[in-house]
Amino acid sequence: MKRSELVLTFLQVPLDFVALVAAGWTAYAVRFSDYFVALKTPLFNFSASWYLSLITIVALGWLIIFAFAGLYSINPNRKLGADVGKIFLACGTALGAVTIYIFFRGELFNSRFIVLVAWGCAIIYTIISHTLIRLFKIILYKNSIGARQTVLIGKNGAAAVLKKTLTTHKGLGYAIVEQLESFSKDALSRIMKKTTIDEIIVADPAIDRKIALACIEWCNNNHITFKYSADLFAALSTNMAVSTIAGVPVIELQKTKLGGWGSIIKWFVDMIGGLLLTIITSPVMIITALAILIETGRPIIFKNERVGKEGRTFNTFKFRSMRQQYCIGPQFKQQEKALSFEQELIKEKNTKAGPVYKIKNDPRVTRVGHFIRKTSIDELPQFFNVLEGTMSLVGPRPHQPREVEHYAQRHKVSLTIKPGITGLAQISGRSDLEFEEEARLDAFYVENWSLLMDLFILLKTPFILLKKRKAL
Repeated sequence: MKRSELVLTFLQVPLDFVALVAAGWTAYAVRFSDYFVALKTPLFNFSASWYLSLITIVALGWLIIFAFAGLYSINPNRKLGADVGKIFLACGTALGAVTIYIFFRGELFNSRFIVLVAWGCAIIYTIISHTLIRLFKIILYKNSIGARQTVLIGKNGAAAVLKKTLTTHKGLGYAIVEQLESFSKDALSRIMKKTTIDEIIVADPAIDRKIALACIEWCNNNHITFKYSADLFAALSTNMAVSTIAGVPVIELQKTKLGGWGSIIKWFVDMIGGLLLTIITSPVMIITALAILIETGRPIIFKNERVGKEGRTFNTFKFRSMRQQYCIGPQFKQQEKALSFEQELIKEKNTKAGPVYKIKNDPRVTRVGHFIRKTSIDELPQFFNVLEGTMSLVGPRPHQPREVEHYAQRHKVSLTIKPGITGLAQISGRSDLEFEEEARLDAFYVENWSLLMDLFILLKTPFILLKKRKAL
């Protein structure tokens, strides 16, 4: 474990303490502000110094709950989203403890308003506290301070993806010192003479068992962290369900956590979120519909056939961004001519490898179409797909049947669940990602789904859209 990670974890504790004390003081200041005093005269009276000593004690107890929740565990790969979930859980537990204490000691403190405001502020301020430490850590990593010096072992596949990702996203905290095709004591010893090695990542799932054990032994002897990319079975076994049949233990490898209550919760969020977002964005949709109608007439909505859950096809609803004669679908005429022209454009201007294509500077797009594509306004009618039940707010990107026909078997895991308007792949690069990277992110989402991950993706999507717009 690097010293910088230990120092940053240690600094998180006093910063959280300050955040908790500030939350308590904010609640006090709000309650005794002129507005709230005029609204309702307090039925209690105590000095600011007494209250400050009280919230100091409460904050210390709160920190103990944070520690038990795992907020101070030293894990350099822990995500901010995971910390946010733990903060909500820990603050809820702390609120329960304070409430029980107040119940039994009613004469000590009897302002429910202050307790609730302090609880809300504690969540907000602590999230800000952890965000600040994380941003500081990212700044250090991007300036090559505190990054884990890493040797990558492997040639293609996972090794290539890891190298590209870790090299491109320095904020993850990895610095690739060198990449080796296979484990070699001599090569690693040579590297150690030139620089420090903090970690070795074996990104070859098919590595021979004896070689892997030799690598682990070498890492242990040299006090170096050993990591490896999981093979197929290990990856699938993250969603294991163990049961017994006639007294015999049987393990089921599930494709996703989206089963049972998971699917019910996701459906509920989709319905409520889809309805609210449809209402909120309706003025933008009306203006867009009028702009398309004035520029190029009807139809305003473009129905495009896509492949959804379990390979079933459905029509996505999008604002039409191309001229009618070039649109492909049963609602348009001259399909042979439109398809032929598209194939010519794919050959000349396609910027993506694999079964999915992306045409650069597409001449078929209208002026309004350019704007609504750039701002993703063209995808707003997909909220109706969510309400219809063919799409989800968050999920893999839906592709056309002619694209899915060229999928390799490993790519079809994305068809396990409903496709989404946004998703892990979309916020990680939108349409700029290579197909293999997109497929890998979709597979990770399917196998590791959680409600917290969905909320994180939904909250991050608007910022990604704004960032993309500025770059264009």
